[in-house]
Amino acid sequence: MPREGTGPDFIEALARGLDVITAFRPGRPVMSLAEVAAAADLARPTARRILLTLAELGYVRAEERGFALTPRVLDLGVAYVRSTGLWEIARPHLERLVERTNESCSVARLDGSDIVYVARVSVPKIVSLAVQIGTRFPALQTSLGKVQLAALPPDELERVLAEPTRSGLVPRWQPDRAERDAVLREVRARGWALTDEQLAPGIRSVAAPLRDGSGRVIAGVNVNCHAAETSVDHLLEHHLPLLLHTAGEISADFARLETVPHVTVPGSSRPA
Repeated sequence: MPREGTGPDFIEALARGLDVITAFRPGRPVMSLAEVAAAADLARPTARRILLTLAELGYVRAEERGFALTPRVLDLGVAYVRSTGLWEIARPHLERLVERTNESCSVARLDGSDIVYVARVSVPKIVSLAVQIGTRFPALQTSLGKVQLAALPPDELERVLAEPTRSGLVPRWQPDRAERDAVLREVRARGWALTDEQLAPGIRSVAAPLRDGSGRVIAGVNVNCHAAETSVDHLLEHHLPLLLHTAGEISADFARLETVPHVTVPGSSRPA
């Protein structure tokens, strides 16, 4: 079926190619042509041409049982992370926070009704949250999501949360609108968010917002721990002050980066 666009400049072939890439989900590393066509809502000949094109470009490889993505697909996500400068800015601060808390720390940004991890420094634990760059979770049930949702205007909040999650997860906490709004009001008032096993059993975290130079919330940073190892009291009394300080440092660095002029010298790709 034709892919519906938003105007005369919409490139249907590009949209279909992205649909094929995103058809590969967790638990489906290898898919047959028929499975890809069905998942991307494409005719089989169209799906085949796209897969062969992606294979020639190095984003897909043929397997005995079908097709699989290659690590080159990660370049698409890494380009986003590098373009924002968030990882370069956040990494040294996250590393210091991890040293002081002995817990894993992450930065994530809002994408529809989900959060997507864009930076992380982890600590080996017997029981840990399986997270890597690009992992997505439902935003409302995470501390990283709450601090970003709380900053949205009411109309935008409703629009964002109306989008279905693409995480593939069904979180434990399923609040009604009144409970949801009460929680987000509290987050907005105190400037940080706590999640205590609302996403999944054993997962406990606290997050603070990251802001740009204008004060707009652009991401969240958190400290994540296991409920059996770290109490809520310790999380709030010891880790939270360190987290709030770190969030302020990252936000200040990001604001400074925005003020640095980037001038490209002819014949050189380096900023002057």
